Amino acid sequence: MKAIPRLLALSLAVALPVPAFAAQTYALVVGVDQYPNDVSLDGAVRDAEDVYRSMSAAGFKVVKFTNDQARKDDIRKAWTDMVAEAASGDTIIFTYAGHGAQMPELIAGDEADGLDEFLQLPGFDRNRYQETSNEIIVDNEMNAWFAEAEGKGVHVLFVSDSCFSGGMSRSIKGKSRLAPAVKVKLAPPSQEAIDGANLKDNAFKQVTVLAASLESQPTPEVIIDGEPRGALSWSFARAVEGSADRDGDGIITRIELEDYIFSNVKNRSEALQVPNFMPQVARSESEVVVRLTRGIPVETATADTGTAAGTATTNDTASTTATDKAIKPASDLGWTGKIALQIDGEAKRPARADGTGTPFRWDVASGVFYTPNGDVAAENVGQDRIQAVVDKFVLLDFLKAMASQNPGSVSLTPAKDIYAAGTRLRFDAPPGRYPNMLVFNLANTGEVQFLDMQAAGTNSSQFKLTDVEVVKPYGADHLITIWTTEPVDAIGAVLSDRNVNAATLLDALKTRLDGKEASVAIQPLYTRETL
Repeated sequence: MKAIPRLLALSLAVALPVPAFAAQTYALVVGVDQYPNDVSLDGAVRDAEDVYRSMSAAGFKVVKFTNDQARKDDIRKAWTDMVAEAASGDTIIFTYAGHGAQMPELIAGDEADGLDEFLQLPGFDRNRYQETSNEIIVDNEMNAWFAEAEGKGVHVLFVSDSCFSGGMSRSIKGKSRLAPAVKVKLAPPSQEAIDGANLKDNAFKQVTVLAASLESQPTPEVIIDGEPRGALSWSFARAVEGSADRDGDGIITRIELEDYIFSNVKNRSEALQVPNFMPQVARSESEVVVRLTRGIPVETATADTGTAAGTATTNDTASTTATDKAIKPASDLGWTGKIALQIDGEAKRPARADGTGTPFRWDVASGVFYTPNGDVAAENVGQDRIQAVVDKFVLLDFLKAMASQNPGSVSLTPAKDIYAAGTRLRFDAPPGRYPNMLVFNLANTGEVQFLDMQAAGTNSSQFKLTDVEVVKPYGADHLITIWTTEPVDAIGAVLSDRNVNAATLLDALKTRLDGKEASVAIQPLYTRETL
């Protein structure tokens, strides 16, 4: 939006056009950790508070419910009030972080798998269903809620950081946001649970659902910045802060949100989950799902009633353009240059390993190095290799901070959360938005392996690794691709050095790319001998 020039003082009253106002965004935020009748969670309230802050800063009208405040009647009233206040063209965003579960379908033949999904609020007790059935929100009921909004021409975005089914192949210590299923067929908790059965997802024209993972996957709580979090909620909060607004025009299209969410959920969950959009394909290339403007004038005209000097207001939200969108250095995004490390057994503590938060863990006797999520990141790590492994994860945190602003997209085929010995893989890194590209691997040993460099003016093309076989040593590799407008020859020279290590590469990237225009893609690759 163009800035409005200061108006000259007028001696007479002048009638100027009444400004048109941008669509308003309303938000309903729910987060539950404390479940008196079930396993409690650790990061859902933290998710809700984070999303609440980001949406409040964006100027949305936000209502938040956490823990015992999250009662169905109150949530329903908040939704009803928002729909009543909203006008055609406005948006309501509903975010939920907490347990999800399944139950036998309430209406026979309604669900292909015979199961309804529901959000579990703290007051629900599956052992006292009749008395507590009002403290679940069934998928049919949500369809009825969404239909109310769509009937007024109001757009809906539902962000669900929970899960309803699935099992994980990797053994991690974080809690899952899957509550035990209800096994017996129960009476519908409301008339909406019956009426909503007739409303199918594909019938909605202005409703978008963003789920934390595919139905076949769990939604685990993972460690982000040292704390248990939901990877989807963390990513969505950063998206609303403006990181998903790739062209800086103050709106986030469905495609921009997809690109941002898919990449960052993969980065932050270490490839444990794949988000799921419904509908799966954007309705149009320009479909808008989030507006970062604050319901303020979108026209440049203002009314001056004859005061000494009429001063026009400007849009104080995300009014930057693609060329002046700020890129922050990693240190402004929470990167400290250190990791927390717990050492089990006698050993010298390596440098860069006195950070705070949930720690990495090194078992000196077995040589196994674990991530804060409990994954095996490296095996046979002795005193001679521990510094290299620590430096790798310090560098990886730096790259994740860069990716949180401007993520790129790469792929590993077949897509799994862990791969057994002998599996053959293909890695693809397509050309990016920027002309220069670097590709390298951070091996589970801590070794840096240079794979490719393409500079502007050369015959750049998609980078491919085909028919790669999983072999020893096992653990966690991270394939990294960086696209940038900055020169990459100096970084390429560092990568080409046979003695390159993660600490040296980090210094080169900080000097050349930190705070600069660059896009980063991170592909985790977890392996073990057998599944």
